[in-house]
Amino acid sequence: MQVYFENIKIAIQAIRHNLLRSILTILIIAIGIMALVGILTAIESIKGSISENFTSMGANTFTIKNYSRRFFKDGEKPKNYPPIKYRDAVSFKEKYEFPSKVSISSWVAGAATVKYESRKSDPNISVWGTDENYLFTSGYELTEGRNFSIDEINFGRNVIIIGKEVKDKVFLNTTAVGKTITGGNLKFKVIGVLAEKGSAMGFGGDKTVLIPITYARQFFSRSNQSYTISVMCNKIEELDPAIGAAIAQFRSVRKLKPIQEDNFTIVKSDNLANMLIENIKYVTMAATLIGIITLIGAAIGLMNIMLVSVTERTKEIGIRKAMGATPYLIRDQFLTEAIVVCQLGGLAGIVLGVLIGNLTS
Repeated sequence: MQVYFENIKIAIQAIRHNLLRSILTILIIAIGIMALVGILTAIESIKGSISENFTSMGANTFTIKNYSRRFFKDGEKPKNYPPIKYRDAVSFKEKYEFPSKVSISSWVAGAATVKYESRKSDPNISVWGTDENYLFTSGYELTEGRNFSIDEINFGRNVIIIGKEVKDKVFLNTTAVGKTITGGNLKFKVIGVLAEKGSAMGFGGDKTVLIPITYARQFFSRSNQSYTISVMCNKIEELDPAIGAAIAQFRSVRKLKPIQEDNFTIVKSDNLANMLIENIKYVTMAATLIGIITLIGAAIGLMNIMLVSVTERTKEIGIRKAMGATPYLIRDQFLTEAIVVCQLGGLAGIVLGVLIGNLTS
């Protein structure tokens, strides 16, 4: 035991004697571990954020879309169905009798900029055309102002609800409600501000602005425009019956014959989150492999530096042998020095990896 502590003491003295080389060695190890820990921490944070965001939508929510999935799995290709036209979505909303809230929405733009006086938002704002029920079906809450009114939806008023990040960027600490902002050549009156929600993987959140869907149809409509229908049941126990009723109703809207397959798809909010997390597993595997390769590179760097250290200290080794040190004792001394350097580098790498992983996520 005394020999062990003596080796640690000698190792620390050697590190202090060759301080610059020791710092570089520690940095090499720290960078390798930081890469691995940072990547894994960031991915875990993203997975947690995805789960939190989709949970906020409610487990009693589902959507009707015109595609089966946009995330590939096991070589599976997405199925694309005919676009859901606005008249079909409105017809479904009017005729669907199951106790629930139904909303119609459509993505308008994903790289928009809004401006108030001389202040602009970042050019990455998502614009959605929505109706009066969208806040409920998407799990949004308001911190300022109000929701869209029926008249604003029916007549396509130029009003807007903005996300928290947009409000903080454009209005700073002033009140946003009642102010007029511009987007391109269009002007909108702010009637509400969304509560903070986060923007995992770019899915809306705080970088979102909402406008009446009828207004969006006037200025942003495309020939192949497809609309999303979201349904929120009153109780989670009613989800499956609600989905069954929705399938029957939308088949009727699309005038499908009994022998014809559905030309649309139903997506539960938790299913979409699971699909995202499932696909992130492949990213995790690739990131882990990259981190391990970086770690191997750090180990090779440590080996080369320790080899140089042994070569430079040949005289010291000879003196220790002359004083009775065995080859095993000398080997243990250099191993202890390498372990001390690795521990310092590993500790620094873990701390930096966790910090950078949480910051980047």
